Amino acid sequence: MEAVLGTAAVVGAGRYATSQPCAVPAAVPLQPATAVTPEPSLADVLGLLDRVPVPADGVGMVEQMRLWEEVKCLAGAQQARLAVAFDLQQRREQAAAGVPVEEQGAGVAAQIALARRESPARGSRLLGLAKTLTGMPRTFAAFRSGLLNEWRVTLVIKETICLSVEDRAGVDEELAADTGALDGAGDKAIIATVRAAAYRRDPASVAKRAARAVSERCVSLRPAPDTMTYLTALLPVTQGVAAYAALAKEADAARSAGDGRSRGQVMADTLVERITGTPGGISGVEIQLVMTDRTLLQADAEPARLPGYGTVPAAWARDIALTGEARNSETAPQSLTGRGSDAVTVGIAGEDASADDVAGLRQLDLWVRRLYTAPGSGELVAMDSKARLFPAGLKRFLQIRDDTCRTPYCDAPIRHHDHITAWHNGGPTSAGNGQGLCEACNHTKETPGWTAKPVPGPRHTVATTTPTGHTYHSTAPPLPGTNVAKPAAAVAESRPPAVVQVGMAAPPTSAPRRPVRRASRKMSGVP
Repeated sequence: MEAVLGTAAVVGAGRYATSQPCAVPAAVPLQPATAVTPEPSLADVLGLLDRVPVPADGVGMVEQMRLWEEVKCLAGAQQARLAVAFDLQQRREQAAAGVPVEEQGAGVAAQIALARRESPARGSRLLGLAKTLTGMPRTFAAFRSGLLNEWRVTLVIKETICLSVEDRAGVDEELAADTGALDGAGDKAIIATVRAAAYRRDPASVAKRAARAVSERCVSLRPAPDTMTYLTALLPVTQGVAAYAALAKEADAARSAGDGRSRGQVMADTLVERITGTPGGISGVEIQLVMTDRTLLQADAEPARLPGYGTVPAAWARDIALTGEARNSETAPQSLTGRGSDAVTVGIAGEDASADDVAGLRQLDLWVRRLYTAPGSGELVAMDSKARLFPAGLKRFLQIRDDTCRTPYCDAPIRHHDHITAWHNGGPTSAGNGQGLCEACNHTKETPGWTAKPVPGPRHTVATTTPTGHTYHSTAPPLPGTNVAKPAAAVAESRPPAVVQVGMAAPPTSAPRRPVRRASRKMSGVP
């Protein structure tokens, strides 16, 4: 391992060293010219690293793990240097092409993200980290030597980002991270040390940052394991403490009255009920599931997909679709009208519904939408429109097919329905020329030098080419029931399962109760 790292260090030194011309000493006879050995590439170094054997004893294993950590830090530092150099190079090219100053640098972070197989948001943060490190040489040296990893360097940058360039450099000099001053410190200790140094340099900027943070309050949602989710609110400390105290008080009162739920369960249930205004949490917002007809009606094990969350177990999806979390636990489901592919829309709600249909339900509208897929690939059957903008049905088609933003490595929610080939360039408003993108990726795609086009693939596939000429492919995710490992010919021999979209929503409390809608036969790609 030491020999390999030594070779890598020599390569790095030779690459960045500046050679100066020098005279050949007269007393030394000239030697015959010899062939120049080509400088090893980074791929060669990676090949050497890949051949390093695992030590036989525990001491050697621990020492090698430490060295591998240093290799990771060195690689991260080199990526940061490359990011800064690439940003400068791209800005020069854009300036030469006549791009306005305020628009120069657009799309750079997205290209870095694609190269590092990260989301565009993550790429933007990595570029910001790299550019800030140029003004903190001692922190960068600690990163390069392995004294600080990328995450802890990020913490240092985060706590000093509100400072001026001069004050940030002063904090960098005070911390002296390259001397090992922060070695052994945990995340909290590093944050406290850097925050204190920043406050000593410029108390006013730190105070302004705290005041500005109030404007960044928001609510976010992200998946958790086992069909759970994290609902997170970023609030001013007084509001956050007050909200938590109110939930805790409600939970303590409920448990004192004999409620069998745990304190945490009561707090979570109370939060949902107070936000939605409905016991059980299902309000007028639709909850949609995409699954095969066999999963819905024949107890098949094929997982379903919940938009905005991801894959969910078949049993859980079937239970939420056929019984609903709003159903009383004492009541078993009776029946649901429809037979697989023939049932397109099914609704249960209203005063005219039978007792069996509505027993145990809390005014839920339940509907089933039939989706048509191609055998083998599982791709949704296309829809076209003559309009300039995507109509509602075609938007829903793209949302179901793409699920999240189609940019590689970006899993942000779909916000824009984009023409892959622009409308003004003759691109049609169709499923084949449409894709779902987040707002940032759609703006990046319109940056000069970026191109995109549909290409053949197992399912709907888009090839995106960046200004540097690198091409990245994005294929729509498989719908439930698609066997991506099975040959298409073998799949075509048997009837593929139909795919249905199941949704349910509780109508607003002021809305009139509607009669039961029986199964209809309105057949289209996505009605």
